[in-house]
Amino acid sequence: MNLALWIAAALLAVVALAGVAPVTVPVTAVCRVLLMVGAMITLLLHHDLRFVALNLICLAPAAFIAWGRFGPGSFAA
Repeated sequence: MNLALWIAAALLAVVALAGVAPVTVPVTAVCRVLLMVGAMITLLLHHDLRFVALNLICLAPAAFIAWGRFGPGSFAA
């Protein structure tokens, strides 16, 4: 599972967070989760459901990294 976290972190860093130091990826992932949740709330309040699925796709790897590094069942050794 730790390998999956590293792969997800690398993909997130390459795709969405280019130029961010690898050490800060978990913290940035938490910020990205908060941003995506806020975006989905805003979209739902404005009855604009077209981009909610896109936000969920962006939210999934960030939530996986945040949960894997900081969650109660942290995979970090």
